[in-house]
Amino acid sequence: MDPFSTNLIFFLCMYILLVLTSFSYNSWAVKETLLRSETKLLTQELLESAKQPEFFDWLKRIRRRIHEYPELAFEEYKTSQFIRDELDLLGIEFVSPVAKTGLVGTVGSGHQPWFGLRAEMDALPMQELVDSEYKSKINGKMHACGHDAHVTMLLGAARLLQNRRDKLKGTVKLVFQPAEEGYAGASYMIEEGALDGVKAIFGMHVLPFMPTGIIGSRPGPIMAGAGRFTAIMQGKGGHAATPHRTKDPILAVSMAVLALQQLVSRETDPLESRVVSVAFVDGGDAGNVIPESVKFGGTFRFLTFEGRSYLKQRIKEIIEIQASVHQCSATVDFREDLMRPYPPTVNDPTMYEHAKKVGEVLLGEQNVWYDSISMGAEDFSFYSQKMSAAFFSIGAQNKTAAAATGVKDLHSPFFTLDEDVLPIGAALHAAVAMSYFDTHVQT
Repeated sequence: MDPFSTNLIFFLCMYILLVLTSFSYNSWAVKETLLRSETKLLTQELLESAKQPEFFDWLKRIRRRIHEYPELAFEEYKTSQFIRDELDLLGIEFVSPVAKTGLVGTVGSGHQPWFGLRAEMDALPMQELVDSEYKSKINGKMHACGHDAHVTMLLGAARLLQNRRDKLKGTVKLVFQPAEEGYAGASYMIEEGALDGVKAIFGMHVLPFMPTGIIGSRPGPIMAGAGRFTAIMQGKGGHAATPHRTKDPILAVSMAVLALQQLVSRETDPLESRVVSVAFVDGGDAGNVIPESVKFGGTFRFLTFEGRSYLKQRIKEIIEIQASVHQCSATVDFREDLMRPYPPTVNDPTMYEHAKKVGEVLLGEQNVWYDSISMGAEDFSFYSQKMSAAFFSIGAQNKTAAAATGVKDLHSPFFTLDEDVLPIGAALHAAVAMSYFDTHVQT
């Protein structure tokens, strides 16, 4: 073959390859444009439905009913029954009980992919000081972390999804879990198989410092892991006027508390986030008596499992060494049999991007914020260890009310939230699930 013919064939092949590549790219671009258009129509329809007066009033009734009757970790029997009753009215099947008081509802075809939406049910052991017509009716218990709103938004999503069940290209699992507040309810849901087969999961938490209509998150680590410790410093008590005849446990605890602060300031890379906080000290009840023992404890936070192991080891060493220096003895308990340590919450980058895009369509790009990492902990982290997960903050601050009374943080006896967040959260839950199937449906 002559050189001219060879060159001609080469250029023809390159041209055909270029045309095919261009066609492939254009097909992908057209598909992406259609998906965005469908997602926009879907999210607008879902939000409009959730904001209808009858639907919104239903959401508020649910949230207020749950708020009036708060229940603590693994005691959410009435709350669970209330959720089951609502699911029955919606015609949604569920499995119950799971992890003592939890339940999992199912909406859709029953076929893969399975997508999870999660809400937690438990309240806090504190007295509500908000004066409202639907304040807590249970003395010493309060929904001060917004879990009543989380359950309400998930029930709202259940209704939206059930009304569109024929359009679902997969199956949505509605995960109502117990015991997020310190007792790792999510880990028990996983152990009992409640999420077997679930490919990805989405969750939200109301945030009083974020205005209603705003959501926020970030890819990768979003919240810290957490552990707790309790120590007993054993000394020798006696009269405070003769301290030389005692082995003062208060002095030993004081030095241990100071030494523990150096775990972050002098033993941790400044570019790695860790926290060690002593949160209580309990010892002695007379002004002229050195006690026999002092009990103290607190929490430690970390963003890596290496960080957890290091802090746990050093907390024990420091307390025991300070006890020895002051001629006392110490026992350190990390309470893992009672309160399981939480791993860090890590957003899967792909799931984060998916939820972010849905949020941008639903609320506008300017209303989806890039969050900073929080050293707070959340047992959604257990789900993020098992499957693709995305966890977002959702604003629940009424600017007018906040300007008048100030913002009250989570876990405050004065905590309140703007109920306008309820239809937004319900629609976001449903939209994230439904649009997930568009790109993950199995053929």
